Amino acid sequence: MGEYAFGGPRGGIIQTAFVVKDIKEAIASWIADCRVGPWFLLDHFSGEHPVYRGGPSTADVAIAMAFAGHMQIELIQPNDANPSVYKETIDARGYGFHHLGRASDDVDADLAALERDGYQAAFRAGVPTGGDVVYLEKAGNSGFLELIPATAGMEAAFTRFWQASVGWDGTDPIRPFP
Repeated sequence: MGEYAFGGPRGGIIQTAFVVKDIKEAIASWIADCRVGPWFLLDHFSGEHPVYRGGPSTADVAIAMAFAGHMQIELIQPNDANPSVYKETIDARGYGFHHLGRASDDVDADLAALERDGYQAAFRAGVPTGGDVVYLEKAGNSGFLELIPATAGMEAAFTRFWQASVGWDGTDPIRPFP
């Protein structure tokens, strides 16, 4: 199985994500309380060809990523009230835990296997690092499972984020997403 250059296990959980009301306040809290940073911020993201529950999605979110050890932490702030996997979580449970992200060498094959195990796809969209992410849900789970395409672009971006976190001295806490 092995590991990625950023230390995450191939085919395993590499990300823990949270929906937040205010992304800059959440970043400040993670820095002050957990010493996690620096954060890489993308102010607007809707994805390429986004599909939410079988139809086109128009939701827009801000995303920030940082590493705590070898685990990537993702913060997601909805920028609008359009239907999305993020808004439905906030409406059902409030802000907080949203999903675990699993690296996938073959998103479509992993999606098919998870669907056979009772998962259902809720959202799919192309991402800047290549390929499509898919959010899945299963009755009884407390959050979504995201399949993250393990592309060269994903490994390069996540490795750059992780390297910035090693020995981070608190300077330049918010940086632009690639």
